[in-house]
Parts: sequence; C-alpha cells; structure tokens
Amino acid sequence: MESELLTCGYSFHMEKFTVSTKSGLTSYLFRLQTEGTSEALVNGKLQRIEAGDLLLYQPGDPYELHIEEQADGKIASGDYYLFCKGDWIDDWWRRGAKPTYSRIDLDPRLISLWRQLILEKRRMEEENRELSGYLLQALCLYVERAATETVSLQGRPFTGTRMKRFIEAHATATFKIEDVAAHVGLSVSRAVHLFKECFDKTMMQYALEVRLASAVERMHDSSMSLEQIALSCGFGSYPYFHRAFKLKFGVSPKLFRQQANQE
Repeated sequence: MESELLTCGYSFHMEKFTVSTKSGLTSYLFRLQTEGTSEALVNGKLQRIEAGDLLLYQPGDPYELHIEEQADGKIASGDYYLFCKGDWIDDWWRRGAKPTYSRIDLDPRLISLWRQLILEKRRMEEENRELSGYLLQALCLYVERAATETVSLQGRPFTGTRMKRFIEAHATATFKIEDVAAHVGLSVSRAVHLFKECFDKTMMQYALEVRLASAVERMHDSSMSLEQIALSCGFGSYPYFHRAFKLKFGVSPKLFRQQANQE
C-alpha cells in the first residue's frame, strides 16, 4: 500500500490570512499550530487554535483557516502542515477514530520528523518518494499516539502524560524535577504529587527505569564500554550504575552483556 506526500512545510503569518475550501478537501490535511493563534473550522464551527493544537482532516471535509489581529493588534501564527493521500493513509484513517481537533504536547521528536519530511520534499526531482512515504507513515502513527494520549491515557490526566514524555526525552541527560514541573506549568510539589498519583512511582524511579532500558539497548547494539554506557545513559558514576543494574536484573552489567552476546 502506498502513501504519498503531496506537499508540506512551515508557515509563519504576520499579516491577515484566510483560506476556505467549503466544497471539501481533495486530500488529507494535517496542521499543527506551534506559535501564536488562528481560527479554524472544526466540526462545523470556527474554533480558536493555539500552540499545541493538532488538526486532522480527511478528503471531503470543509476547511477554513483565518488569521486575524489579536487584542494587542499584532498578528503572529506559526504552523506545520502537510497534504497527503494513498491507500496506506486510507487504511490508517479507518483503523480508529481520528478527531479533527486534539491538543498535544509539542514533542521535539514529532517536530523533527515533520522537518525531515519538509527537507525531503524540498529535494524536488531528487526526492526519494519511498523514503518520504515511510517518513509520512511514521508521522501518522506518531500524531495518532499523541492525539490518543490527549484524551487521557487510561484515565490519567494529560499533564501526567506530558511529564512522562518529558522524562523519557531527557532521562539520559541531567535534569531536575523542577525542569519537569516547569515544562507543564505546575509547582514542584503539585507535579511530584500528580506524577505519583498517575503512575504509582516517583519521577526519579521512572527516570531510572528509562536509563536502565537505554543501557540494555546499548549493551546489545554498541561496542561502548560499560563505563561509557553508564555515563551516556545518565548515571553519574559506574558504581551507581552497577548497583542499580544488579538490583533490577539480578546480575552485574558485565555478566548480563556476556550472556546476551552468547545468545
């Protein structure tokens, strides 16, 4: 099954802008607001769109976008967009509900994937359509997961999920609980309480799980020394890594790696 990227890019408007296709779109349209505000047609009504708002439209849907002056008299609106079609996209769309509007976290990994698509499309006659197709499929799956998490993951508030994703992205580097709290706009005490309430573990306990999982991956897939792996996965020292690893897996990192290589 094929997936075809028709066009994609990033737009930043500093002047009034309006587009309307009330007769219906001829392809799928994805739009992610990253800066400022706009108004878009969502389920038959114009709705204010802010940074972090994801819009998904299918062929035949009416579409309107309005960018106007704000209360302060300024105009500023930035967004990533793409138009696509194909049998794979049709099948993916039918597999589950795709809400027209979702509020998602502006995950750097999602933005990076969108940028890769833009760069590939800019190659024009040198574009690798097969690569663009696979990148597009990855983006579809990524935005679907992001939209699903918006509706509360297994009853957990979206803020809790945003904290979890932040930790996953930063666990192998140095970060503080204050950084996580600031990311979601909460006080440290409220963020700590909410995370424990949502996931029945502390932020640092979850960060340790992510770091150990990353270490296991690198033991399998790299020739790095165990000391290098420990430091690259966010452990301050090898002795700390050794203790945490043995407590989790019941064997030392050295023995674990030897057994994995034998298998």
